[in-house]
Amino acid sequence: MFLTDEGKWLHRWTGYVILTLILLRIIWGFIGTPHARFRDFFPTPKKLVNYLTQLFRGKEQRYIGHNPAGATMMIALIFSITGCCITGWMQGLDMFWGDEWLQETHELLANSILILAGLHILGAIIESFRHHENLIWSMVTGYKRAPSGTDVDHENPSS
Repeated sequence: MFLTDEGKWLHRWTGYVILTLILLRIIWGFIGTPHARFRDFFPTPKKLVNYLTQLFRGKEQRYIGHNPAGATMMIALIFSITGCCITGWMQGLDMFWGDEWLQETHELLANSILILAGLHILGAIIESFRHHENLIWSMVTGYKRAPSGTDVDHENPSS
């Protein structure tokens, strides 16, 4: 239905709504709560490799905010969704009307989003079991249990 003429307006407006939500998330990444800010969790390659090494050994630390893998996924989703929205919008411009490369890029990004979202959900479920907390509910409420032991909390470096 999204790709048919009858669903075209819904497809277009869904893209506008999603782009608006992405822009709000980017703003929230600079002015939001401490763990929602990009500076709290921006993943460097070294942090990501160290975290993934620990993860595959089953010894990864629990993060109060985003762990490096989750942060990398979030950034990949933001870029993919933004790219998908922009390429979709560009297809309606006279300058790009009917350009095959643009249509293929839009479709590739849309399919990538589905794969990334699936991996993100799978990762949240696995980490929920490994750390004995409902990360999906934490994403909804913005709250996790307090840090303890070796948990990483960038807002409170002493923990």
